[in-house]
Amino acid sequence: MTDPASQSCSSGTKKLSAIQRRTFVATSASVLAAGVFSSRSVAQSKSANEKLNLACVGTANRADADIQGVKHEQIVALCDVDRNFLSAKSKVFPDAATFEDYREMIDKEGDRIDAVVIGTTDHHHAPATMHAIKAGKHVYCEKPLTHTVAEARMIAEAAKAAGVATQLGTQIHAENNYRRVVEIVQAGALGTVTDVHVWVGKGWGGGDRPEKGDPVPESLNWDLWLGPAPVRPYANGRYHPAQWRRWWDFGQGTLGDMGCHYMDLPFWALKLRHPSHVEAEGPAVHPETAPEGLTVRYKFPKTDVAPAINMTWYDGTSTPNRVMGQRVPNSGVMFVGTDGMMFADYGSYKLFPAEKFADFQPPAKSIPDSIGHHREWLKACRDGSPTTCNFDYSGALTETVLLGNVAFRSEAGFGWNGKDLKADTDAAQKLISKSYRAGWELT
Repeated sequence: MTDPASQSCSSGTKKLSAIQRRTFVATSASVLAAGVFSSRSVAQSKSANEKLNLACVGTANRADADIQGVKHEQIVALCDVDRNFLSAKSKVFPDAATFEDYREMIDKEGDRIDAVVIGTTDHHHAPATMHAIKAGKHVYCEKPLTHTVAEARMIAEAAKAAGVATQLGTQIHAENNYRRVVEIVQAGALGTVTDVHVWVGKGWGGGDRPEKGDPVPESLNWDLWLGPAPVRPYANGRYHPAQWRRWWDFGQGTLGDMGCHYMDLPFWALKLRHPSHVEAEGPAVHPETAPEGLTVRYKFPKTDVAPAINMTWYDGTSTPNRVMGQRVPNSGVMFVGTDGMMFADYGSYKLFPAEKFADFQPPAKSIPDSIGHHREWLKACRDGSPTTCNFDYSGALTETVLLGNVAFRSEAGFGWNGKDLKADTDAAQKLISKSYRAGWELT
């Protein structure tokens, strides 16, 4: 996974003057107040045959996979804090301007950028996304949408106000198996679903901060990698590029890594939104790193397809071998209803008891096949069509995922008022938002 970025190449494009930018911001604010700030007014829609001009924040690992999903468009700018990664990707797109700082990239290349693809560490998701939205750009961002619960709400509201096309990088949402599972649940095949179990046998956690730092590689802009996070020394192999997820300052452990993928299925099938209560258990809370195993219990109020729902998450060393008496693989989802149960993962599903569902015929297909997760977003950038993981849907999903870590770190369950972003304990409320280094605030 790579990061942000600020060394510019000459682009030959016209740069907005400070006065022009102030005029744009003032005009945008007045239009927002009138409620008519459409995607066509901020990032002009293009015809189906015209290529979009894209800027990519992050160029390797997960970010590279996203670039592969959009490479048939026009990549006009690339950004990464690691010059080795940036140089390698620049050879693939030699005409793209290159930067280390995404703020500079969006400001300097704004005249010709239609949309931004963000594949950074979690703690840069919200700053990069907000900067793009404020510039009127469509945004594709990797999961989780943000690093904190409050950020997710801010981003979702900003995107809605700006009228930009958005998509969260939960690529499995576009695959057919998830669609069939949603159809089966919503058709009532399991009766009334009351409980859902979600588990991922993966562990991003553990470890202590190194006692001393190491020399920063010449290719890495460490200050920009830290971005909004508190300053700490670089430590070889402990953060960049692969281990940052285990550290609270940069990631959200296994829950943050995988929760949006697997919780997406019950969220979609049961039309969940905000939990009413969250509690968690695991090892002793570490101030620096996520737990190696975690269990989170969520309670959701009734929806129009289900009564009150209990959802339980397990990861790492807490991953079960059996769920509801059934031996299960390393990761998956189990829906528990009054008339049966269903296991599902990315590519398959199975109903229980097996004898009861031996002759089961799934309902007729009602959810159209996706044209592709990235393509959905690219189409939306052109014509304003809806995306299935827009920031309204995925913002609420991200909030729920991150509330699990809030419960764990605050060491007590809490009631949650999703409408007002309020926990009923002070310890939990303190973790809903965070402080930022100067220059990185979401304002």
